[in-house]
Amino acid sequence: MPQSPRKINMEDVARAAGVSMATASRALNNGAGVAEATRQRVLAVAERLSYVVSPEASRLAGGATGRVAVVVPHISRWFFAALLEGLESVLRGADLDVLLYHVGGIEDRQDFFYRLPARRKVDAVVVLAFPVGKEEQRRLELMGVTIIAAGGQHAPYPSVCIDDEAAGRQAMNHLIFLGHRRIAMIAAVDPDQPGELAPSGRSNAYYAALRDAGIPVDDRLVVTVDWGGSEGADAMARLLSQPEPPTAVYAHSDEVALGAIRTLRRAGLRIPEDVSVIGIDDHPLAELADLTTVRQPVRQQGELAGRMLLDILRGQETDRAVVVPTQLVIRNSTAPPRA
Repeated sequence: MPQSPRKINMEDVARAAGVSMATASRALNNGAGVAEATRQRVLAVAERLSYVVSPEASRLAGGATGRVAVVVPHISRWFFAALLEGLESVLRGADLDVLLYHVGGIEDRQDFFYRLPARRKVDAVVVLAFPVGKEEQRRLELMGVTIIAAGGQHAPYPSVCIDDEAAGRQAMNHLIFLGHRRIAMIAAVDPDQPGELAPSGRSNAYYAALRDAGIPVDDRLVVTVDWGGSEGADAMARLLSQPEPPTAVYAHSDEVALGAIRTLRRAGLRIPEDVSVIGIDDHPLAELADLTTVRQPVRQQGELAGRMLLDILRGQETDRAVVVPTQLVIRNSTAPPRA
């Protein structure tokens, strides 16, 4: 029978880097007494050989690191900031430090996933609301640490999130219940994320709701734009250029919905008398704008993810897939269509 490939160990790394075992160990574990050039050479060899420090060996040598890596695609957006705030509050209460990794663009995330496994310095990785591709999953798993997802689930990790399709159905069912039949959708995508994902649950909800209500799909009423308020405003202008504009608009997020409202008001249309608008998330500005929306508890998702992570690190039983319920919040941006 063919023999399985021999597992790379620290002695192999030390030999290839031309250093002693002790020096290789200190370099890989971020220990003191190693010149930076030597440390980088050892890390480069470990990366080339796909070697990572064994979590068990690391704990025996010096105990757990007491650090958690949090990977986030955006830090200026309300959603990600609230999610991170909830997560960090729980981890801080357990005396765990948070190392924040901002991977905003494609190049940032490629660099992050390329470099991360060889410099394992954390007890766990939390991925905040962004999709993890197949190769990225492989790189994360090379670290040999606990990985969880919060605010969205696009990989087979323990997770805390909402059901996006269920939230979309709540929004669409509300518009259909009011009597709307020409319902537009402004779908939002993140231009900084790769395009290998399955269709959005919020988009699936739109088509499923129309199908169940016996309403034919009009492709002219579907506009896909990058995520953001200005993009939502542009999408609404395209919808108003149709020969028969919609009587209601379902937006993938409140930011997009608020952009649509700006265009409608500039066009002299009344909300909700002429056009109803609904979003998802319950952004802090949604209440000020009197926007009907589907609320998701964002900070709570971060807190739940933090507690889940602590349970896993302590070896305790925990639910590995938590789906947080959403709630329809009716305000003054939706009403029955004009007769």
